[in-house]
Amino acid sequence: MFKVDLNSDLGESFGNYKLGLDEEILKHITSANIACGWHAGDALCMSKTVKNACNQDVAVGAHPGFMDLEGFGRREMKITKQEAKAYIKYQLGALMAFTTSNNIKIQHVKPHGALYNMAAKDKDLAMGIAEAIYEVDKDIILLGLANSQMIKAAKDIGLRVASEVFADRAYNLDGSLVSRSIEGSVIHDADLAICRVIRMVKEGKVKSISGEDINIDAQSICVHGDNPKALEFVKKIYEALINENIEIAKLSEFIK
Repeated sequence: MFKVDLNSDLGESFGNYKLGLDEEILKHITSANIACGWHAGDALCMSKTVKNACNQDVAVGAHPGFMDLEGFGRREMKITKQEAKAYIKYQLGALMAFTTSNNIKIQHVKPHGALYNMAAKDKDLAMGIAEAIYEVDKDIILLGLANSQMIKAAKDIGLRVASEVFADRAYNLDGSLVSRSIEGSVIHDADLAICRVIRMVKEGKVKSISGEDINIDAQSICVHGDNPKALEFVKKIYEALINENIEIAKLSEFIK
C-alpha cells in the first residue's frame, strides 16, 4: 500500500496581519511546517499554531527562512554554510520552546522559500542545514525537495530525510521548482493538482513545465497555506488520496 504525508506551511501571520486559513487546513493534514518568526510568524502565532496542531494530532515541523518579512523570505541572500547553520539553529530553538511547553517534539525541519530553493542546488548550504539539525536533535527529519542536494546532504551525515513534492507548483526539467516570476509556476486548477499528486505518489513521475516526464520521489505532499485555494486543494487532495487507497500518515510513522 502506498503511504504519504500531507503537509502545509502554517503560522505565517504576525502582529495585525493574518495570512492563511490555518485552523481549517489543520483538519486535513498530517504535518504542519510552522514559521519561526523570520520570514513570517511571531511568538504569539507560533504558540497558537503549535497548540492547535497538538489539538488536531498534527505533527509539528520548523519552517525556518531568511530574516525578510518584506519579501516573505522569497528573496535570495548570499550566506555562508556557517551562517546557514546558525540561522537554522536559532529558529529551531525558538520553535522548540513552544513544542517543549506542549510536551511534544519537533518532527521535522523544512526550510522556507529562497533558502529552500537555494539549498536544493547548493551543496554547502544543504550541508549546513543538515548539520544544524543533526547537532540539535539527530531524530528530527529533514524535509527537502525531492532529488535535491538537501536529500543528499541528510543521507551523507546520517540524518533521517523525507522527499517533498508540491501539489500546486510546476517543475523544471531538472526537478527544481519553476520560479514564481514565470507564468504557470503556481497551479490553480485543483483537479489538475490532484491528478499530478496521484501520479507522483503511484508512478513516481510528474510532467515538467516543458512537457517532459521527470522521475520524482513523493513521501510528503505540500499545499501552500498562503495559496488562496489552499483549503479547497487540501480537502480535495485528501479525499482523492483516500479514494486511491493511499494511506495518509505522519512522516515519523514511516520514515526510518
